[in-house]
Amino acid sequence: MKNIKNDEKLNTLNHSCAHLLAHAVKHLYPEAKFWVGPVIDDGFYYDIDLGDKVINAEDLDKISKEMKKIVKSNKLIKRIELTREEALDMFKDDPYKLDLINNMEDGTNITAYKQDDFIDLCRGPHVESTKLLKYFKLIKFSGAYWKGDSKNKMLQRIYGVCFENAEDLEEYLRLLEEAKERDHRKIGKEQELFMTHELVGSGMPLWLPNGAIIRHELENYIYKKERDMGYNHVYTPCVGTVDLYKTSGHWDHYKENMFPMMKVDDEEFV
Repeated sequence: MKNIKNDEKLNTLNHSCAHLLAHAVKHLYPEAKFWVGPVIDDGFYYDIDLGDKVINAEDLDKISKEMKKIVKSNKLIKRIELTREEALDMFKDDPYKLDLINNMEDGTNITAYKQDDFIDLCRGPHVESTKLLKYFKLIKFSGAYWKGDSKNKMLQRIYGVCFENAEDLEEYLRLLEEAKERDHRKIGKEQELFMTHELVGSGMPLWLPNGAIIRHELENYIYKKERDMGYNHVYTPCVGTVDLYKTSGHWDHYKENMFPMMKVDDEEFV
């Protein structure tokens, strides 16, 4: 699939559509507060504070319908330049925008984009009108901690994608469905290759007999291939001295997250 973030036209289109999403959300949930809505490789998302409300599939449909209304109304999108004082006053009721503004370096050009009754901070660029955003699809939703920190509030993240025409959008959605069918989690469950358990960790697979056979065969293939190419194999210990990790630089950066140090005779190991 095409990398949307690296395509100039699609990047602008999806950046604008993120604002369209926020505009619709603001209509439906007037108390909503907004963090960031960046373009990503496969579309865009927006992190939103909706208080105690948790987004569901029905909400996604309502938001999509409201977005289509705004598209049909053909609202012009205008770029506005602001001083720091103007920006702080304009977004005084949104703590997330105030955080963004207060963390900008002095001298940073502050710009916002306005479409009818909605305005949002953004560097841009954006398309000229909401009518250019008609070929979009809201894909999924999830929770996301503010600034990615689990100590912060959980926000609602809504994902979407936007294209220039219906054909490109339909092709993208077709590829998305194909990708779901090839999802390793789906295949692994259907073919009883591996399982996961919350006590072990969601990203830690437990290989079942069918999966163990495949893994073993792959390991044998790779081992033989490397031997045929002239490589020799070595094995290193599972632990090392603290001095080793100090030399590599890992100790200074990761010691808080490493296994506790253990002492054997006169040496310290991690």
